[in-house]
Formats: sequence, structure tokens, C-alpha cells
Amino acid sequence: MFRLDEKIWFWTLLVIPVIILLFAMLQIWRRSAQKRFADSHLLKRLSPNQSLFKGILKLLVLSGAFGCLSLALVNPKIGTKLETVRSQGVDIVFAVDVSKSMLAEDIAPNRLEKSKQLVTQIINSLASDRVGIIAYAGKAFPQLPITTDYASAKMFLQNMNTDMLSSQGTAIHEAIQLAKTYYDDEEQTNRILIIISDGEDHEGEAVYIAEEANDEGIRILTIGVGDAKGGPIPIKRNGVVLNYKKDQNGETVITRLDETTLREIAEETNGLYINGSNTSEVVDSIKDLLDKMDKKEFESKQIADFKDQFQWFLGLSILLFFIDIFLLERKTEWLKKLNLFNENF
Repeated sequence: MFRLDEKIWFWTLLVIPVIILLFAMLQIWRRSAQKRFADSHLLKRLSPNQSLFKGILKLLVLSGAFGCLSLALVNPKIGTKLETVRSQGVDIVFAVDVSKSMLAEDIAPNRLEKSKQLVTQIINSLASDRVGIIAYAGKAFPQLPITTDYASAKMFLQNMNTDMLSSQGTAIHEAIQLAKTYYDDEEQTNRILIIISDGEDHEGEAVYIAEEANDEGIRILTIGVGDAKGGPIPIKRNGVVLNYKKDQNGETVITRLDETTLREIAEETNGLYINGSNTSEVVDSIKDLLDKMDKKEFESKQIADFKDQFQWFLGLSILLFFIDIFLLERKTEWLKKLNLFNENF
């Protein structure tokens, strides 16, 4: 495993296209000046050792030197020591609704993006709890198993979209059923399932399945995303709204936040329903609830020691700079024999 200490130095890589642009401009200016000075046959006699290949080679070496220097400034590190870490926390599974209704923009920027923001902020507030992620629409699909790797969780979360599941609709009970397989300790009592949804449930079995989850010690928290007044589902192309989803009669479909269903699901497991319009209130409510719960002790493997690797890139950069300094632009004997770019004619 590796990590990058100073990613901001990647901006220095912009020097490379600037160097290439300057080289191209220099070549154009040089060719123009030479044509004004003499014709091509006379120039080859006056300057027989001039080599375009050597100029390009110097450019590549110089670009490589700056590239290595940028990597040295970023300071990549490699993990060298793996340790077993004991910590206490709660197992939390997030079930995120990715049905088409989550594209409604009755809450900014839309329901799905708001859901991602909520989950991200909740994860940021955690300390040593383990998290897992489920995506669901007409079916539920595992995104990330239980882990303490919050960076991976947020990466998987950001990649979620309404096109990732071909089975459309909203089946909350499928998400609850799948979440039951996530918890790996049968004696564990601090199991949390957080469902983020607009509350639409086309199957109508969610409350019954929530009752079964309660028997297995799973406490369900539901977060409602959207507005009770509802909104249309936009059909976009390249970020531009082309139309809105229509029903069989050609009427615009209005999708509404169903807080009643979400509240019933939560109450079935002695859980909690929270309206997701205020992110800070959602995070505070969940944090308060987690603080009152018993913590489970579990082990995880973590990289405990990282070693700097910048010196290798710095050394290579210096070597390439020296090569560029001593690399001449005129032809050498072996290049004459190769006759690259038909330069001898």
C-alpha cells in the first residue's frame, strides 16, 4: 500500500506541456528564420550535423526530469509494516436508494447527490466504527462489505448512480434482506442499518421484513430525502434537461417523499426516522444515538509504518538533468548511420 503526502505538487506537471509548446514554437521560428537565410540544400551543406531527432530526444529527457522532480515533491510513501489494531465500535450498513426517483431536484442538487453528502458527512463523524454500503432500486446490490477503510467507502459512494442497477423500482425490503448478511458476528447486538431514501416502496413488504430484522438485533435508522410536495424526474443529456418522466397517460410523474413508510420501518426496530434536509442535524442525531450504544471490540489490519520514496525520483530527476545538459543537438556517427527522419538527404 502506498500514499501520497503532498498531492498539490502534481500541479508542477503542467511545466511539461509548457516545455513542449515552447519547443514546438522554437522549431517553427527556427525553420522560418533558416528559410529566410538560405534554401534547404545550402543549409544542409552549411550545417550538416543538425539533428531534429536529438532535439526531440533532449525534450523527452527534460520532460522526464521534470516529471520525476514532481513525483519527488509529491513524496510517495510505501507501507512497510502491517499491524493488528484493536478498536471498539458499531457495525453500520448504509443502504442508498439509487432508483430513478432519486433524480428529482426537490432538494438540491438532487435526492441522490444529497444522499451521498449525508452518508459522507456521517462517515466523517465516525471514529472506529465499521461501515458497509448497499445500493438498491428494484433489487439490492452489495457495494462494499463491512470495513474500517473510510476512504474506500467514500470512493464507492461517489461512484453510485441511477444507471448502476438495471432493475428499476424501489424495493426497500431487498436492501434490508441483503443487510442481514453483512453482519459477521451472530452474538452482536449493536447492528445498525441506515436507509437513505425518498420512501417510495413499490413492493410494500419493507415493514414486515423490518420486523424480521429486529428479531436479529438490527436497528434501522431511516433518512428521508426529498420534499413531501414532490417534484418531477428530469431526463437529462450532458447536464441539460430535455424532458420529464411521463406516465402511461403522458402526464408528468411527480415523486414525493413518503415519510410515513420510512417512519414505520424505523419504529418497527425501535429505530429513528430523520428528515434529511438539514445535514448537520442528521449527523448530530446519528452521532448521539451511536454514542449511547454498546461498542463491540474487533480487530483490523492497518499499515502502521510508511517510508519515504522521494529520494529515488529525485535521484532519477538529477540524472536526467545531467543527461540533458551533456546531450548535444548535433548528429553523432551512429545517428548518421541510422538516418532518422531522412536527415542525411
